[in-house]
Amino acid sequence: MNEKELVEKLKKEGFSNVYVWEDDAVTYYPDHTHDKLSAHIIVEGEMALTMDGKTFTIKSGGRFDVPAYIVHSAKIGEQGCRYIIGEK
Repeated sequence: MNEKELVEKLKKEGFSNVYVWEDDAVTYYPDHTHDKLSAHIIVEGEMALTMDGKTFTIKSGGRFDVPAYIVHSAKIGEQGCRYIIGEK
C-alpha cells in the first residue's frame, strides 16, 4: 500500500485524526503517554519502541498500536523515520 492508501485504511478503522510525521535520525521520545489509542505505520526508516519493559524495532511496512495512557518511549533509527499516525 502507498502512503495515501495507508492513511485511508486508518480512517476506515475509525481513526479520526490521521497524519504523516517525520523525525530526524536518532530522535528520542522519553517515557510518555497519549490520551487516545494511537496507531503508527512506518513508511520509511525504523523506530524502536519500548513499552511494558520490552523493546520492539518496527521497520518500513510495520505497524504498532499504543493503547491510551500506556507509558512508552521511542527512539528513531539512524536513517530517520517517516510514519503515519492515527488517533482515536
